[in-house]
Amino acid sequence: MKTKSGASALAILLTLATLTGCGMTDSEKSSEKKPLAGTSTSRDVSDAVEKVSSGIYDLIGVQGKASDSRPGVDQCSGRSREKYFRIFHPWSFYPASAGDLDEAMKRLKEELPKNGWKIVEYGPDTSRNKNINLTADNDEKKVGVNIVQMSKNDPPKLSLMVVSGCYEVPDGQEVEHF
Repeated sequence: MKTKSGASALAILLTLATLTGCGMTDSEKSSEKKPLAGTSTSRDVSDAVEKVSSGIYDLIGVQGKASDSRPGVDQCSGRSREKYFRIFHPWSFYPASAGDLDEAMKRLKEELPKNGWKIVEYGPDTSRNKNINLTADNDEKKVGVNIVQMSKNDPPKLSLMVVSGCYEVPDGQEVEHF
């Protein structure tokens, strides 16, 4: 079970890495790199990503509880691990009533675009449960989110992964990994 969860999280992280601008592209092979999200410390970006997660939680609009998880640091594909990073924040939302799960996902699909997000993918995945996946980017905040509606879980939940774009640490500093 943990292997499936880890593999799913890795697949989501790789998908969001592509969407948030830190993946390898054909143009990078010709020494052109995608633009960075900016220059910052991993702690500051971590704080910003937690605020984004909190904003998404507010958009859910149904009673429930969020898991207590902290952001982590990941490397940017094709870039130095000591100088470049992205922040990921996995968390889950458990509605007070299983019947509210559909409403929570519906609200997110409606409210995210009203709040600066562009939905880039929506629909059932290829799993046996045909979980509904919603992937969205927020260019202004330089983050992406993947939300999976897991109706058949016990308990039912939304599984969320918020991922920042690729940042560079300020000159003279190294990425703090946590």
